Amino acid sequence: MTMVPPPEGVRSSADVQSRLERDFQETRARGALPAPDGSIGATMFDQPGSEDNSITVLLGRDKLQMAPAQSLVRIISRGDQRRYLGVVTAGPFAEPDSLRADSNILVTVATRGGDYLPSFHGRVQVTLMGEELADGTLSPPRLRPLPHSPVYRLDEKESMAVLKSAGDLRLGLAVGHEQLPVGIPSQMKSVLPRHTAILGTTGSGKSTTVAELICQAQAAGMAVVLLDVEGEYTHLHQPTTDARMRASLSERGLEPRGLPAGSMTLYHLVNRETANPDHPARQQFSLQFAHLSPYTIIEMLELNDPQSERFLYAYDLAKGVLRDTGTFPRGTASKEERDSDEQFLLQLDEFERGYPRMTLPLLLDVVTYCYSVVSKSEFRPFCKELKTPEGIDSLTKHVDKKSLQSASSWGKVRSVLWRLQRLKIFDQRSNEVQLLRHASLLKPGHLSVIDLSDSGMTELTNIVIADLLRGIQEAQENTYTEYEQQRGGGNEVAPPPRVLLIIEEAHEFLSAERIEKTPILYQQVARIAKRGRKRWLGLVFVTQLPQHLPRQIFGLVNSYILHKISDPQVASTLQKTISGIDAGLWNRLPGLAPGQAIVSFPHMTRPMLVSIDPAPGQLRLID
Repeated sequence: MTMVPPPEGVRSSADVQSRLERDFQETRARGALPAPDGSIGATMFDQPGSEDNSITVLLGRDKLQMAPAQSLVRIISRGDQRRYLGVVTAGPFAEPDSLRADSNILVTVATRGGDYLPSFHGRVQVTLMGEELADGTLSPPRLRPLPHSPVYRLDEKESMAVLKSAGDLRLGLAVGHEQLPVGIPSQMKSVLPRHTAILGTTGSGKSTTVAELICQAQAAGMAVVLLDVEGEYTHLHQPTTDARMRASLSERGLEPRGLPAGSMTLYHLVNRETANPDHPARQQFSLQFAHLSPYTIIEMLELNDPQSERFLYAYDLAKGVLRDTGTFPRGTASKEERDSDEQFLLQLDEFERGYPRMTLPLLLDVVTYCYSVVSKSEFRPFCKELKTPEGIDSLTKHVDKKSLQSASSWGKVRSVLWRLQRLKIFDQRSNEVQLLRHASLLKPGHLSVIDLSDSGMTELTNIVIADLLRGIQEAQENTYTEYEQQRGGGNEVAPPPRVLLIIEEAHEFLSAERIEKTPILYQQVARIAKRGRKRWLGLVFVTQLPQHLPRQIFGLVNSYILHKISDPQVASTLQKTISGIDAGLWNRLPGLAPGQAIVSFPHMTRPMLVSIDPAPGQLRLID
């Protein structure tokens, strides 16, 4: 068979191969190629579709699995010797050397049962983190590594230093590394007090993450308060008995363990059941009605404008009764105490808390009196203040009977207050029931679980949460004020406790729909969040329905733990809201396995995919 010569000006394949061989030998002779010792690959030429800060790296067949996703690499640019650090954000992919991966011959062999495996190489996509300066710091890269620059993988110790993933509150291990722990530094005021969101669908592992965070925070000496709406964490004082959890713990060299004895208290509302009646440190508690802002009550009870006007009118009447009867300001107190009471009232912000010594029975009696006036019915008081001549005289003196108007509005206010009264959760005292003292929850190294699993109604749950948020914030502020005063006098005093307040099922308390109806409640939460950042009070919002949280809440959050979110619309909304997470991690979000999460905290160089440690304590319901 006669070989047809190539057209004029076109080299034959033999000529091309010969030319490539000569170029390669000449380049090696000049010493321009760096020594490959220790390198796992080399950078590739850029293509028309190349993106800034993204480099394609080719790996030899024997190095194909040495650069898994999330591993860190160092690139020493050929020629100028600039050093760059990057992270593998895609790959490794296996590609044949001399054929297209979808070529007819490879497709045929794969589908017809052949055993042909051509030579191949690996390819990964590396996102540049920055240029490494002589002192080890990173600066934004001005240039790109030149083609065929050697690439080296960082070991675990170097990776931890670059990623700044260390912390005494261990979360788990970084995916793509052998043993790279990821944690949260509990002592850094720029981390936890800037607030956290734990998001993910049902079964994605949120409860395990919360339980692990609680155990780590307690061990680090933090005061942890958990609002448990399902009673899921009421058994954390016991080691886990779940076989899967125990097996996973064993794989990581960890042991099942409950919280230390005496480090956990389980609180539940009076006249409500708890998910763990056998807990050794169980305490029934009652709320103080006087702590609730009248405006918060209006929003929680969803009163309309006319009803709200009547509620506030009755509230002012009740304040007059308390003053006239010497209940508050205290009539039998010393002059100094009365002056202190008056000063307290001058500083009182009723958008944050209610009038001192205000009780639900007194307010209900005042509303009932106003209703009896307009409906011309009989009035019989049952609160102690209105059973005295001074009390009833005060009420009748202050009421403007001509302005009371609609009996239906007064009747509605009366009915919703009666509904609250029938719950019997306010101002109850006995040997077994105590008023909730928020300052007592702020004990270093102690977990306080507020079991709301038997609240029975969303309004009641939200009232308890609102009271706890306000009360804990006020107690922490008082502690901080006292600490600063004592320290200002040159005394050696212990610093205030670091507080972590975790709100489970946050979408039920702070849903977008509810925020529109309860703007005062949101403003209260926002104030607590902003003040908490300066007072070591960190909030953690946990929800399986992040789409129900308003965007304003995400504006209060700086740290995220994102478990699997399969709804593309929700993921897209979060991607527009949360900055700093690269596209490669967002693409993996819908397919995360249970227990995996994208973790983003301010102390970390970049967000990471983490395999969360199993919970050592017992969970009632395993998510």
